[in-house]
Amino acid sequence: MPPADPATLRWFTEQLAPHEPMLRAWLRSKFPLIEDIDDIVQESYARVLQARETVAIESPKAFLYATAQNSALSLLRQRKVRGYDRLAEIDLMDVLDEGTDIPQAVAHAQELELLTEAIQSLPTRCRQIITLRKIYGMSQKDVAARLGISEHTVEAQGTIGLRKVTEFFERIQRRLPTRHV
Repeated sequence: MPPADPATLRWFTEQLAPHEPMLRAWLRSKFPLIEDIDDIVQESYARVLQARETVAIESPKAFLYATAQNSALSLLRQRKVRGYDRLAEIDLMDVLDEGTDIPQAVAHAQELELLTEAIQSLPTRCRQIITLRKIYGMSQKDVAARLGISEHTVEAQGTIGLRKVTEFFERIQRRLPTRHV
């Protein structure tokens, strides 16, 4: 059920609702044994909106994904405790990370979102090279063959791309308020 408050409804419509199709696909791929994806999504919306009442959410998408993941993990833990038979089909060590709490999960999701934004800001050729080399782990030679360019170009454009990503993060860092401990 959508929020009744017009400002909250607008925030929900702009910040959360656009991510629902990808969130559902991600949940289905990460948690294939959970049949109640609708329940996880709705519970996640409710938790995010509830959290928004007390704290400012810097990255709504990351917070939504982290909340959905935690909801799904909680459901799997409940099933495990109740002796749910189908959980034997998967390796729970890959799914359940007992050491990750909500702030860590949100911080990790925000970092990934920033990295994605940094890579997306690159020129096309640099973005392709960085993605293939750093995300997919392809060799310089394989990237050159796949893109139909020389290895020297892969090296040069990769260096430019990494420099621009580093500059992106430096700009972000300069915008953050300094913390005194």
